[in-house]
Amino acid sequence: QETLVESGGGLVQVGDSLRLSCVVSGRTFNSTTMGWFRQAPGKEREYVAGDTWGGGGKYYADSVLGRFTISRDNAKRTVYLIMTNLRPEDTAVYYCAARAQYGPVKPARAWELWGQGTQVTVSS
Repeated sequence: QETLVESGGGLVQVGDSLRLSCVVSGRTFNSTTMGWFRQAPGKEREYVAGDTWGGGGKYYADSVLGRFTISRDNAKRTVYLIMTNLRPEDTAVYYCAARAQYGPVKPARAWELWGQGTQVTVSS
């Protein structure tokens, strides 16, 4: 069974940092494109960051560029989202996602596997 399990969310203050983790089970992690999305109340799920397997490149949404970093540890089958200089508008449920095709894409419908989500709340 293929699963993604996120952790690391929480309540932080403006300007704080947070690291989200996503452990992948049941699929070949080294050849899986990984991504992070987020969804705020009343809004659509939006692309945050993606990492192409095999060092193919990392791609970020403009809203997080320079503040968030996606990375992976193939030995631990884990992908991370390191978030710095957090803002109130970063408040959302953050989801880990996986797709077999090469390269991350923005439409959520193009990703076939999802985690359960972890809440990030940034308080001012």
